[in-house]
Amino acid sequence: MKHEKWQDAAKERQPLTGGKRATKLWMLGGSALDGAEAEGGAAALFHADSRRLSAGSGRGQEEILGIADAPDTCALQEAGAVLAAGGTVAFPTETVYGLGADARSTAAVEQIFAAKGRPSDNPLIVHIADPAQLQELVTGVNDTERRLMAQFWPGPLTLVLPVKPGAVSPRVTAGLDTVAVRMPDHPAALALIRASGCPLAAPSANRSGRPSPTLAAHVLEDLSGAIDGVLDGGPAGVGVESTVVQAAPDGAVTVLRPGGITEEQLAGIAASVRRDPALAHAGGTDSPAPRSPGMKYTHYAPQGALCVVTGRTAAAVSARIQAELDAARTRGEKTGVLSFDEHIGFYRADVAVSLGSLAAPEEAARRLYAGLRQFDEAGAAFLLAETCPEEGLGAAVMNRLLKAAGHHIIDADA
Repeated sequence: MKHEKWQDAAKERQPLTGGKRATKLWMLGGSALDGAEAEGGAAALFHADSRRLSAGSGRGQEEILGIADAPDTCALQEAGAVLAAGGTVAFPTETVYGLGADARSTAAVEQIFAAKGRPSDNPLIVHIADPAQLQELVTGVNDTERRLMAQFWPGPLTLVLPVKPGAVSPRVTAGLDTVAVRMPDHPAALALIRASGCPLAAPSANRSGRPSPTLAAHVLEDLSGAIDGVLDGGPAGVGVESTVVQAAPDGAVTVLRPGGITEEQLAGIAASVRRDPALAHAGGTDSPAPRSPGMKYTHYAPQGALCVVTGRTAAAVSARIQAELDAARTRGEKTGVLSFDEHIGFYRADVAVSLGSLAAPEEAARRLYAGLRQFDEAGAAFLLAETCPEEGLGAAVMNRLLKAAGHHIIDADA
């Protein structure tokens, strides 16, 4: 099989470069943000380890002004003031780290696009701290949407709603008559939104096209010097972005982007659940304008050339992956494989990353983006990945993995 097309696409990705803005880092502990259950609650993310920045973040190009040792409330107030003044701050959510700016200010929102290198027709999600804020943003909410909010907010569910004219910058909606809104399930995110006094437009806090950040260290790798600040709240709990849906009054729900709320969970509330047909395609510059983030362009990609290997049996997939890895090493390429605990021992690769057990898609979701970044850190150029069942969070994992690979697939049975 020829790999030139997807390898060339990887080579065209621009190297990451730092900007000239001074980026401040605030480290959050647990003293001022406790109150959730120790297990399963969002506050569990704030533990002793979150007082340190993960190793490997220093690349020599970031200018960190200082680590705040004031209480968390002071750090959040300071970060909120930056946002209220039109700046940009990356912050933790239960899904991934987001890059926030005042959704009402075009000048502020344009800083998001500039820092990320994000295409202008890719809409942004607006984050709120209270459902009452919807009155300022949308023209109405139907019964299906109310039921979804009652069940899943705060949480990793984004609703695409009819936007109130003039409520947010047109850069947020990318010219559409709808706006994507969610209420995150993370104490720091909610406190920051309240401290800023703004609805926050916030895509993932990474360079456009790169794997999303699940640690503050990932944010600094991509955006230090290009944004005003980063709130470090430790690792993200879900690990993939929110599910984005449109809901009809009759109870029909269309999934525009799979994510932290599964289709099975939605089916417990909705009369019917369907995936948008656009999810089956890679997208591109000639695709229609996206109704949701993640529906167009290559996303989540490592710097090496990634391909997903499919097949009827695990044995066929494993054999094909190893044959391709051996051929790449013969060509002098550094290789990487993304696999699962059940199969990781089968492979001889320069870098082998496990996403956990095939029986635990929630663990795969937590590990995916960090795993893709691990290949970059090792300089692996030829990357192959196994698939997982598209059930539960597995649907979101496979959506992100195929996007990261630009929908380049090797059929082991061919």
